[in-house]
Parts: sequence; structure tokens; C-alpha cells
Amino acid sequence: MTDSAKDYRSTLNLPDTPFPMRGDLPKREPGWVKTWEDKGLYKRLRDARCGAPKFVLHDGPPYANGQIHIGHAANKILKDMIVKARQLDGFDAAYIPGWDCHGLPIENQIEKTFGRGLPRDEVQAKSRAYAGEQIEQQKADFKRLGVLGEWDRPYKTMNFANEAGEIRVLKRLFERGFVYRGLKPVYWCFDCGSSLAEFEIEYADKQSPAVDVAFLAAEPDKLAAAFGLSKLDKDAFTVIWTTTPWTIPANQALNLNPELSYALVDTDRGLYMVAEALVEKCLARWKLDGKVLATTQGKNLAMLKFKHPLAHVDPGYDRESPVYLADYATAEDGTGIVHSAPAYGLDDFQSCVSHGLDFKDILNPVQGNGAYAAELPLFGGQHIWKANAVIAQALEDAGRLPAHSKITHSYPHCWRHKTPVIYRAAAQWFVRMDEGEGLFTQDKAEQTLRETALAAIEATSFYPENGKARLHDMIAGRPDWCISRQRSWGVPLPIFLHKDTGLPHPQTLDFIERAAQLVEAGGVEAWAKLDPSEWLGAEAEAYSKGSDILDVWFDSGSTFQHVLKGSHAGAAHDSGPEADLYLEGHDQHRGWFHSSLLIACALYGRAPYKGLLTHGFVVDGQGRKMSKSVGNVVAPQAVSDKMGAEILRLWTAATDYSGDLGLDEKILARVVDSYRRIRNTLRFLLANTSDFDARLDAVPAEQLLEVDRYALARAAELQTEILAHYQRYEFHPVVAKLQVYCSEDLGGFYLDVLKDRLYTSAPKSLARRSAQTALWQITHAMLRWMAPFLSFTAEEAWAIFDGGHADDSIFTETYWKFTHGGDAGLIAKWDRIHAIRDAVNKAIEDVRTTGAVGSSLQAELTLGVNAEDLALLQTLGEDLKFIFITSAATLLPAEALTITVAPSTQAKCERCWHYRADVGANAEHPTICGRCDSNLYGEGETRHIA
Repeated sequence: MTDSAKDYRSTLNLPDTPFPMRGDLPKREPGWVKTWEDKGLYKRLRDARCGAPKFVLHDGPPYANGQIHIGHAANKILKDMIVKARQLDGFDAAYIPGWDCHGLPIENQIEKTFGRGLPRDEVQAKSRAYAGEQIEQQKADFKRLGVLGEWDRPYKTMNFANEAGEIRVLKRLFERGFVYRGLKPVYWCFDCGSSLAEFEIEYADKQSPAVDVAFLAAEPDKLAAAFGLSKLDKDAFTVIWTTTPWTIPANQALNLNPELSYALVDTDRGLYMVAEALVEKCLARWKLDGKVLATTQGKNLAMLKFKHPLAHVDPGYDRESPVYLADYATAEDGTGIVHSAPAYGLDDFQSCVSHGLDFKDILNPVQGNGAYAAELPLFGGQHIWKANAVIAQALEDAGRLPAHSKITHSYPHCWRHKTPVIYRAAAQWFVRMDEGEGLFTQDKAEQTLRETALAAIEATSFYPENGKARLHDMIAGRPDWCISRQRSWGVPLPIFLHKDTGLPHPQTLDFIERAAQLVEAGGVEAWAKLDPSEWLGAEAEAYSKGSDILDVWFDSGSTFQHVLKGSHAGAAHDSGPEADLYLEGHDQHRGWFHSSLLIACALYGRAPYKGLLTHGFVVDGQGRKMSKSVGNVVAPQAVSDKMGAEILRLWTAATDYSGDLGLDEKILARVVDSYRRIRNTLRFLLANTSDFDARLDAVPAEQLLEVDRYALARAAELQTEILAHYQRYEFHPVVAKLQVYCSEDLGGFYLDVLKDRLYTSAPKSLARRSAQTALWQITHAMLRWMAPFLSFTAEEAWAIFDGGHADDSIFTETYWKFTHGGDAGLIAKWDRIHAIRDAVNKAIEDVRTTGAVGSSLQAELTLGVNAEDLALLQTLGEDLKFIFITSAATLLPAEALTITVAPSTQAKCERCWHYRADVGANAEHPTICGRCDSNLYGEGETRHIA
């Protein structure tokens, strides 16, 4: 064959790989999910780490109702990334997914489908079946996201064993002295028809009526004496200000601050008593002129009596309101006097009870549905929100309404229904936060629950750290935990109450254990079906079987106990139920984190977690909450079908989860571009190591070319940074550094420099094998770096890489150990070379735009450099031109960097495209240069540096 007819392209070591440029993720990912499942990958990962130190991320259970949304997807992906990162770090990192199965939304679905009035056990059975269907639907979506876990054996709060475990947790709380029964105002939602826990409350603006209500003095002589007056010439009133007129029918007292100064003000309408500091504001609000007759301290007014403002309207209100002294009455707003309806306010309740009001005498006319009892005078049967205006009108007609208006203020709402709630007194079961007597105490805790929980917070790591103050403040200020709910679908409080005394049966603890055994065999339905006479015999007539269920936060909050110590004990530390990490949205400071902390502290005196990680909510690109009405909802199923779940995984990893996570089509498009850059880099690495067998071809570290040693040192340095981020559960810096590494360290420098050596050197030459040795190690490391978030892609590449691992998984591996670690001096040297090269590239590009040169290989380079850079660049010898990808490079001493780019006058080698004087030096191969001639037919060129 003549030289002119020879196809020199075929003599190049052009890269090849079955790893496609296009991921085709939507079509190929389901196949990977099925492969993982068919091969039992999760079990193989457990086997691969048998005996290794454990890492436990305990799953906060999503609710088993409805399709997963984008927030669920981000949450599960984040958990999966952390578990996989720990698995690669050598830990036995199990992941047991779970579901929260009891509760009102499911019960409402059953009522909606089958109607009200079903027997309790039938509601429970249908709820159980419905929750099971929802779990299967959600499970398929979670698996589609590439989340690895024990999907064939998840935990569910409705598992019989878990329901029984929860009952045993309740028993232990009794034994530790934390549980009591009492009448106390608790948050009540009319839509739920049940009490709510503190962490089921959120605050939102609400417009409320604001009324000033006058209470006529029932003892005018005593009132005069308290103000140092001989008598009163007019009717005297004390005035309260409230935004809840609906509580006025239940008024039973008035509260004044003992240390405040109160004034008696003379007006055309009578004498009015208010805090002295608020006289001017009150008169202005009432549109009255007045004069202060006298002042006195609040403590001088204790136990004075005033008449209910509607006492002269209806005999049903003909009662008196005594003055009690209380610090919570202030002169900040209103009148400095607080009206007290003890059934509807915690402070009011405590004030009235402490002044001797008996529980049975507390007025509580508001029913569970928000309507007044039918027998309430004037307002019976009316819903309280509608009754507000009616009550205000009645007060005005009675001459007891000095002023009324409307205000918008922050008000508690039901977390689920987004509707306003009230405080409402009801006999409930509570977990005590502070000192006090519990029922059936056998093993009293040394500290209060509040003290223990606050200490546990101090021993917990928070990611981000501001979560610590948030949880601390919630625990420091929270009231006792109301754990009873008046619903059907949940774990029962299996207690028999005496019908006359209301006291629990003396054998309650034995019955609780017996109930746990019953539920363990037949679920909560078994308790619902139980005839009390089977256990109580003749006593059954005197006792009622408890129908309350435990707060659903008690369900999820106790899962560490019966999952990590019970159903999946092998996935937990041997030392106990503590998890290394709990991870949820930041709203769970008041939810799952909160209830789990209280239960674990009650049981063990410590938190159930060593660390707490919180993430923000998913919002659109403008920071708006996702809403169907706005049309900005992004469904994870749609993204997986259109772009691939890998794109959602990369988006989750690339987003700083400490704040809200922005997502829209533009953001996803940028993520797709990032994915393509990473995939293309990976494809280059796989292609250029496709003929490399490390067992036969690897070059010892001391024989590697210097630029290859630098590349490995830089990769080792980056790996140290990446693993440090993984230790702190930080993913967005990993993605950012990986992208920069692919585009700048590799694509923009090292791989660019390597191409000539990889493609033109003899296939088995030291020069080429040195480059491949470095690329092979970098590929090993990079696949592991990206595997936690680009799981499908890493697994796809791993099956091709290094001779094929079709029956293996990247996740059975551990992070790569470089044979040539970080070398600070070498890195510093090449970082400077890299910087000079960037300047050279810019100069060449400037010349290219003039048309004087085409590719950089057509350029001959003259560099003027200072003494330090001259010494540095001279160490590169003849390989200097390969670093700059020019056909020639000359160094000259100079005070500052100067760059001269000139077109080469030499001939172009047909094979390597370098412009060289020795092109055609061998007459047998007239179109190629001397080094290509040597690489093809001789001993091969010698490379020293690059």
C-alpha cells in the first residue's frame, strides 16, 4: 500500500465503548429497577457489609394516602443518597422504608366511600385495606426513583406487631410516671372532630371580631372602698377586650394583674375600670371623654364580683364573675383585664382551677362539631363562628358593648384542614412534661420529661445547625402532650374507666399488656370487638371500655422502639434503638422529630437519634408554593417519564436543601445539561480504558508520567473534599465540584492534553499505559463519587467498566484508594501550569478569530516568563508543546508573561495533525511525521512529562 492510499485514521487508538452518549433514561431506568429487584440487590448489599459498622437512617414514614408528590420524591432521594454514601464508605447502611397508616384522612376516605355509621371494627378493617393499596402505589413510585431499601419487608405502623409495640410503649410511659388523665383545654379541630397535639397546629392570618365587653359591678361598695372612695354615684363596670366573643357565654371569672395600676374612669355612660396605662387608648376606642377618679393596684381588687354581661337579659346568665389575680393579664393591649372562660383557654383554666373552681363546674357549652349545646340560653345550636356576630349584637342590645371592630391576626389552624381551631376542655390522656403525679407509676424517672428532652437536644447533631434552637424552643415552651384522640382508625388506649368515678381500673397495667397481646394477634380490630365481660366478668357493668385512640404522632414517634428493636432489629445498632440520623422536612421539628424525642426520653432518657437533618419545601422557580390552582406543580412521575428519575436525583443533589428547593422546567433543563456534561466525561473515560486490563497493563506509581501523577494527586485531593462533604450530608458542593472537575480539570485540561498521547502512541507503550492507569483510577473514583446521586448511570457504567461487572454492583464497592495520593507540591506546580495554559488558550483564540491559524496545533508559541515560571516550565522539556497543544513552544526570560502566537510554516502530519519539520523524513511514509513513524513502525516516541 502506498502512503497516500493508507488510512492512517485506522492506526489511531480511537476510543470505543458500548456506553451510549444518550442516556435514554426514561426507557432504560425501569430495566435497572427490575434488574436490582430480580437480583435481590438490597440483600446482596447487606451480605457485602456483614459484620461492618452499622449506619442507621430511620425512615420517617410518609402517610399512606394518595400519590407521592415532588416533596416526597426529594425526601426519599435525599435519604437514599445518604444511605448509599455511607454504604460506599464501608458501613452496613440498611434502609427500612416505612409508612404511617392510621389517622383521620384515611378514616375520612372510608366514610366518604362507605358512609358513616359503620361498626368501629369495620371502619378499621376497611381503613387497613385502603392503606395497604396506597402503600403499594407509593412503593412503586419510590422504587422507580432508584431508591434501594427493604421494599419487600417495610415497616408499617398498622402492622399488628407495631400496633402492639405501641401499646407496650404506652404501658412503659405509665410505669415511668408520665401519663395522667385530666380535664384540660386542648386544641380542638371541628373538622377532625378530635383534639390535636401542639405539633399539629400551624399559624395563619384570620379575621376576627374584636369586642370590648362591660361587666357590671355586683359589689359597688367594695369596689368604691378598693379605690379609696366612700361610694359610687354611677353604675360601675370593668371592661374586657377579646377577639373571641363566642367565649362570653362561658365566662366564669375575670383576671387582673396584682402589680398593675388600675383606674376608675368617669364617663357619660358610667364608671369604667381599666388599666391606668390604657385609659387614653380605651377612651379613644370607645369614643368617650372621661376623667380618672381614682387608681389602685390590682391586688386590692382580688375576689371582687361582677355580673355576667347578659345577666339581666336571660336568667341562664344570672351569675357572677369573681376577680382572680394572674400575671398573664398585662397592659400591652386591650384593657388590662382578661375575661376567663376556663373551658377555652389554658391560662384561664389554670387560673380558675387554682382558685378552687371544681372540674364539674366548668362551663363547656361548645360541642365537638363547633356548635353550642341546644340548651345554651340565647345561642343554643348555633355554630360558634356564626354566633360571634349574634353575641356581639346581643351585648350591644344589652348596653354592654362599648366598642367593636374587626382585626386580622395570627391564629392557630389545623395542620391538616387549614381551618381555625379552638381550645376546648375535654377529659383527655396526657404525657406530663414537668413534675407531677402519674397513674400506676412503678419506676419513676429521675428527671422531668422537659429536662431530659432539653438535655438530649444538646447531645444531638443538627444539619443545618439552626434546627437546634428551633427544636429547643418548642420543647422549652410546650404544654403537656395530649395523646388521646376521639376517632376509630388508630391504636387504642386500652383502658377501662369506672362509670361513676371516671378512674381507670386498678389492674390497668395488666390489661394494657393483655391488650397488646390481643392486638398482636388480631390487630386493633381485636380490641374493638372485645366484650369487656370477657376480661372484667361481673365488674363489666361498672366500667366502660375506652374508645379513644392514641395520637398518630404517638404512632410514628414510637417506631424506633418496635422497628429498630423489634421487627428490624438486625438493621439497628446492637446498643439500642438510636439511629444515626433522622431526616425530614423542617416542619417535623414540631412533628415526628418532636414526638420521637419525647417518647425516647420518656423510655430511655435520651433521644432516639444522634443527628437530625432537615430540608426545605419544594417551591417553583419563583419561590412560590406549588399549587394546582397556580399550575406550577411538578409531578415526579411526569419528570421520570419524560426526562428520567436520574434528573430528579441530580436536581435533589445539586440543590441546597437547607432552604427551599426550587424546581420548574427551566431548572430541570439546566440539570439535564449538567447531566450530559457528566455523562460525556464518563463516556470518554470508559472509551479510553476499554482495552486496559489493570492486572496486566497498570504502570507502577513511580513510572507514571508527571502529568498523570498530577491528575491522580488532584483526584485524590478532590476525593478528600467530596468525602468530607458526604460526612456532613452535603450534596450540592459535591455536584458543583464534580461539574467543575469534569469541565475544567478533566475536559478543559487533563483529557485535552492526553488525547494526543492516547490516540497516537503505540497501544501498549508506557506513554499510553501511564495515561490509562491514571484514567482507570479516576474512573473508579468518579463512579463512586457520583453513585449516591447518579445511581442508574453509575450502575450502567460499572457494568461496562474494567472488563464488565454485569453480575456486580457499584454499591458493593467502597470508595477508591488511590495508589498515588495527594502531593501538595506537585498540585501547586501544575495548578500554575494550568493557569499559564489558560492565558495561552486565550491568546491562541484571539489569533484564531483573525483567521491566521486554524486549530491550536497550527500555532507555534513563544512564551516570555519570569524566572520562577521559566524554571517551572523548563522542567517540562520537549513535552511543553503537548501541554499547550501546539506544534512548537519556545521559552524566553521576561519580567512578565508575554505570549506570541505565530502560524507554523511546517507541514502537517496526516496522522497526528502536528506541524513538524520531520514530516516525510521517512520516504516510505511521506505524509506522517517522525514520531508517528516511530510510534507505528519503530520503538515509539519517549514521553517524560505529558
